[in-house]
Amino acid sequence: MVQVKRICCIGAGYVGGPTCSVIAQMCPEVTVTVVDVNEERIKAWNSDSLPIFEPGLQEVVDSCRGVNLFFSTDINNAIKDADLVFISVNTPTKTFGIGKGRAADLKYIEACARQIAEVSTGCKIVVEKSTVPVRAAESIRRIFNANTRSGLNFQVLSNPEFLAEGTAISDLKNPDRVLIGGDESAEGQRAIEALRNIYEHWVPKKKIITTNTWSSELSKLAANAFLAQRISSINSISALCEVTGADVEEVAHAIGTDQRIGSKFLKASVGFGGSCFQKDVLNLVYLCEALNLPEVARYWQQVIEINDYQRQRFSSRIIGCLFNTVTDKKIALLGFAFKKNTGDTRESSSISISRYLMDEGAHLHIYDPKVKKEQIIQDLSQPTASDDDPNRVSRLVTISNDPYDACENAHAIVICTEWDMFKELDYEKIYKAMLKPAFIFDGRRILDSLHEQLQQIGFQVIVCL
Repeated sequence: MVQVKRICCIGAGYVGGPTCSVIAQMCPEVTVTVVDVNEERIKAWNSDSLPIFEPGLQEVVDSCRGVNLFFSTDINNAIKDADLVFISVNTPTKTFGIGKGRAADLKYIEACARQIAEVSTGCKIVVEKSTVPVRAAESIRRIFNANTRSGLNFQVLSNPEFLAEGTAISDLKNPDRVLIGGDESAEGQRAIEALRNIYEHWVPKKKIITTNTWSSELSKLAANAFLAQRISSINSISALCEVTGADVEEVAHAIGTDQRIGSKFLKASVGFGGSCFQKDVLNLVYLCEALNLPEVARYWQQVIEINDYQRQRFSSRIIGCLFNTVTDKKIALLGFAFKKNTGDTRESSSISISRYLMDEGAHLHIYDPKVKKEQIIQDLSQPTASDDDPNRVSRLVTISNDPYDACENAHAIVICTEWDMFKELDYEKIYKAMLKPAFIFDGRRILDSLHEQLQQIGFQVIVCL
């Protein structure tokens, strides 16, 4: 049996950092080294100010950093020393060329595979942890086979992550399942068993599922596509509810009580965001097109189109309620992360909503408790968000350090992230400082229980969903 004593993880981002921190905590006899080319990120992992916010992560890192958990930029030596190497690098959607806007860009995966092949000796288990298209493992295998040397042997596994940002540590410690895909050969099965032994330190055997590599890769894409589909489904119903007078929360509750459907991911909102859902659905669309399944591709494309429609519909309602113009009006945007309990803004609905409002000339005052000013400015300064006016963001966007400052003299409040603190604000104080009529647009329906109180204060409360 292959025994894993040293693990290297290439990529110190949202997946690699938390995953390997929990592995180190749960497997004290295993030395875990997380490496990255980004020196500033590694410095942050070695400090008291981690580069990502995730509840419980700091405590996990503090418990084993410097003992059996290390963060380094010395990638080559970490690879050489490791028995098992996780590849946990970014796989962004391509921005040009064949598959632009849909296909995953695997340049970082390929670069890792080539570097591993170049510096490795002996036997190595290489595990793709990043979200990848089906048959990416085969591409990694081909690179290894083309660079083989005497005494060098690789086994490639697929071990997709199923973390939800904001609950990543809980998800890692109490997973619904751990999925490991590998070759059906004897060597492949031994590699699967070696990785399974790592997880069995804390995960019950019945929750560890083993498959072939292709099934594992497709299961990850399919899982995220199904979750995104549920969100788009309830959001499509919310549009129907708005014009018929039905309450989407009541409809969602009625639907969710059916055990065949269940209640999770039936919360109408301004749409899904994050690093995975849109990327993985688009990846699935491209895969279907490449395999000559146009009907299937069109089906999954609609999930993305409904998500975009929901964001635009919400933004249009804001403009309509503010007397069909927001030009030069101050709008307080509360929340910029794609969901609460994270500082991640990738594909956040707040970016799209900000763009729509800036297109109409609104002055945005943005507050988020965990997203840094530089990140917000960077997101809104991207070509897709700022068009051809390089000064638009500096003219129209102000980042506030306090929600009350953001709301002072504002025409409206727009809630884009469901941070719990937004339910506990002093809305009487806020109302007094706002221009009248004062509007609240609740894009996450976190103020449902406060509607009567807010209306008594004087607010015009618009749910829009």
